[in-house]
Amino acid sequence: MPKIVDHEERRKRLVEAVWALAVRGGIEQVTLRKVADEAGVSMGQVQHYYPSMQALVRDALDRAVQAVNASIESAVKSAGATSPEALLRACLHALVSPDEESMRLMRFSLAVAGRAVSDPTMARVLAPGDDELLSFTAGLITAARQERGGEPRGEEHTDADICWSLATSLGVDVALGYRSPDAAGSVLDHHIDQLLGSGRHETTS
Repeated sequence: MPKIVDHEERRKRLVEAVWALAVRGGIEQVTLRKVADEAGVSMGQVQHYYPSMQALVRDALDRAVQAVNASIESAVKSAGATSPEALLRACLHALVSPDEESMRLMRFSLAVAGRAVSDPTMARVLAPGDDELLSFTAGLITAARQERGGEPRGEEHTDADICWSLATSLGVDVALGYRSPDAAGSVLDHHIDQLLGSGRHETTS
């Protein structure tokens, strides 16, 4: 009986090797040979799935973005958010989580960000978010302000952009050990309180 090969699992294994190598030594230290050694496979298998180093790194970036989005979704589900404000806090707090997987993804992001000068696509994983995410967040801000008795200000899309930029910056601080997750979370909560205006403060816990 022929052996069933899980091609997706093999690609994921190779991407995991890229993440690990980049976190340890920077993206410049990642080569197809090192990826093969890290993953415990042959060079032939690496080249079967990725004909070039560029193709492998691009896939690693794409999957890192997907993993960050998945971590945000997971944080929201875990928080059991039932209101726009709680949902907003849960989304943003996902980037300052002490979870080891989140920390690893943030460190990988930092490892590749230095290449953004020559290849802007390298910085996508640290970008504040796409229009869909920003529009969704802007809607949460509007609804949360209304819950607190406030009125829409017409700048919610910009507010959403600032929120994600701040959360990403704080996440970087946590990944580098400059701040604890609790300290970063306190700064984030303070900003959200200022953003939403007067009224009750609904935490993510």
